[in-house]
Amino acid sequence: MDGIDAALVNFSADQPQLIASHHQPWPDAIQQALIDARDIPDNELDSLSNLDIQTAEVFAEACFKLLENTEYKAQDIIAIGNHGQTIRHRPDIKNPFSLQIGNADKLAELTDIDVISDFRTADIQAGGQGAPLAPAFHQAVFGNNETNRVIVNIGGISNITWLARDKSQDVTGFDCGPGNTLMDAWISKCKQLRYDNDGDFAASGKTSAALLAHLLMDDFFQLTPPKSTGFEYFNLDWLDVHIQNAGIKDLSPSDIQSTLCDLTATSIIRAINQYAPETDEVYICGGGAYNKELMRRLQALTKCPVDTTEQLGVHPDHVEAMAFAWLAYRNIHRQPGNLPAVTGANKPVILGTLTSK
Repeated sequence: MDGIDAALVNFSADQPQLIASHHQPWPDAIQQALIDARDIPDNELDSLSNLDIQTAEVFAEACFKLLENTEYKAQDIIAIGNHGQTIRHRPDIKNPFSLQIGNADKLAELTDIDVISDFRTADIQAGGQGAPLAPAFHQAVFGNNETNRVIVNIGGISNITWLARDKSQDVTGFDCGPGNTLMDAWISKCKQLRYDNDGDFAASGKTSAALLAHLLMDDFFQLTPPKSTGFEYFNLDWLDVHIQNAGIKDLSPSDIQSTLCDLTATSIIRAINQYAPETDEVYICGGGAYNKELMRRLQALTKCPVDTTEQLGVHPDHVEAMAFAWLAYRNIHRQPGNLPAVTGANKPVILGTLTSK
């Protein structure tokens, strides 16, 4: 929610090459509308239609500005990999779905470039969670024959990818719990800030061991992979219920922020210890890489070195945008983009839908 990342990627060599990147913040009104849209009841989702078009218009602007920084024109680009902005992710209901807005038809019309979008539906239709989708890209870019690595994407939700040096082992990955979503929501409620800069608010508090233990007992953390989640599950209502059920009172706002920071760090390291115990190195991407206090706590919980993917040649800001360029490339070449061992799908499938310009 903090902005739009666009990446121009060349796949002609053995390793993808980042040619250019662009980041731009959301316009305030659209950002607030996107935040508000997450609370719209399911039976009122039709009201998202206008926002769907507005989101596509801002995506188009990001594409134009990205290309302005290069020698490339619209006619040089094969396709835009448009993940969109997730409004609902419901893989475990009777009729599972995952809804992202950022209208592909409008985006193709405005940019005069083909668009690949709706990446999650095909995997869900094949019995999978539709998430996480980045592990296949992580395997292609970050896999190493000499060391066991875990790539951790800390966005709103955290997910891990296990990359064994033994290539006969399946790549595995799953959502392991909240990333920034609870910390962002709590500091927004307490201080009207969008995020905890450097984790300073968390660092000023003292973690409640009792509340942390109660949060970690939540059913989601007991599920075995494949699994995925979202803000529909991990939100302030979820937190309030746990605080009440735990019978914990008189915690300061900073103490709760510290506890939420430890919840993110602990759930990530526990997932690694349980499902990737032979890990040698941990690399972080996504917005969580900027939270210095979170990074410090992650390192304190493991003997493995913890660093960002910049050490592997890809800035943590660019990993997700490059991943969906890669998935769009796979779609154009009719190659599967999911990993059934990760998502739980019953077969590899081609991800995404082509919308022609």
